[in-house]
Amino acid sequence: MKIAVVGVTGLVGGVMCKVMEERNFPVGEFLGVASARSVGTEVKFRGETYPVIGMEEAIAARPDIAIFSAGGGTSLEWAPKFAAAGAVVIDNSSAWRMDPGKKLVVPEVNANVLTKEDKIIANPNCSTIQMVMALAPLHQAYQIKRVVVSTYQSFTGTGMKAVKQYQLESKGFKPKPEEMAYHYPIFENCLPHCDTFLDNAYTKEEMKLVHETRKILGDDSIGVSATAVRVPVHGGHSESVNVEFVHPFELQEARQLLEQMPGLIVMDDLEHNQYPMPLFAKNRDEVFVGRIRRDESVANGLNLWIVADNLRKGAATNAIQIAEYLLEHKLMASKAEPVGR
Repeated sequence: MKIAVVGVTGLVGGVMCKVMEERNFPVGEFLGVASARSVGTEVKFRGETYPVIGMEEAIAARPDIAIFSAGGGTSLEWAPKFAAAGAVVIDNSSAWRMDPGKKLVVPEVNANVLTKEDKIIANPNCSTIQMVMALAPLHQAYQIKRVVVSTYQSFTGTGMKAVKQYQLESKGFKPKPEEMAYHYPIFENCLPHCDTFLDNAYTKEEMKLVHETRKILGDDSIGVSATAVRVPVHGGHSESVNVEFVHPFELQEARQLLEQMPGLIVMDDLEHNQYPMPLFAKNRDEVFVGRIRRDESVANGLNLWIVADNLRKGAATNAIQIAEYLLEHKLMASKAEPVGR
C-alpha cells in the first residue's frame, strides 16, 4: 500500500505514523505530506528518514490511502483532489463530518456503513469517539432519550501551539501574545471554552458532540447537551456522561454490555479505588469507562465516567482502524475503476 499522511509534521500526524508502526499496517511506500513551509524538512517512519513533500507531488504519486490531519480548510481544498487521483481519504478534521454524503465512522460502532464507493471518510471528533464507544451498546439495548455530557479535554487536542504554551507556563514563563493558543493561561487553570462560540452560546466543540453522536448512532431523536472544558492534562480527555434511556435497565446487565464492547475497558472497582483517569489512558488505544451508577434523580438514568487518549483512539488510532477495516473487507476499489462505480 502507498500511504500518504497529510499533516505529517503536526501532533496527530506524528501519532498516526507511530500507530501505523505499532499495528504493522502494510505500508509499501510512505509519503509524508505537509504545507509548503514544511516541505524539505524530514520525518522518520519505521526507522527511515523521509523528506516532507507538498500536496501536488503527493497527488502525482497516486497514494492508495491519504490520511489527513491538517485542518478543515486544507481538507476541503485538497481531499477531493486526492480522491480524484484514486486515493481513499480518511480525514481527521471537521470538514466532512456532517456532510450527508460522507460517512462518519467509529469502526467498533458503525464500520458496516462503509462501501467501495466511499472516497472521503470522516474521522469523528475525539470527544465524540470515546463517548459513542460506551453509548452504542447501551443505545442498542435501551434506546437513549437524552445525554448530558461535560468534557475535561487535554490541551494536546488544540495542537502544537497549545502544548508549547503549556510548557512555557509550567516553567514559569509568560508566553508572548502570538505564542498563546488560548485567551488565558492553561497551566493550573480550566477553560470552559473549546473552539469558537456560536450564536446559540455553545461552542463548536460542544455542538460537534450533539450532531456527531446522532449521526454515528443513526438516531436524530437523541437529545444531547454538552459543556466542553479545556484542562491542564497531558494524557487524554475525560467525560462525565449522564444518560437517560427510554426503556428500563438492570445495572448489572448494562455493565455486562459495556464489558462486551470491543475496544472498551470497564475500570470500576471502588473497593480498590480503581476508576478511569488520563494517567491510565495515556498512550493506550482503548476507551476506559467507570463510575457506573444509576442516576437516582430520574427514571432510567445512568452515570458514566469515560476516559481515552485523545491523540490515539480520539484521532490517530481510529483513522488507522478505518484503513484496516477497508483492507480487511476488501473495500479498496482498484484505481482502474471509475470513482463512484
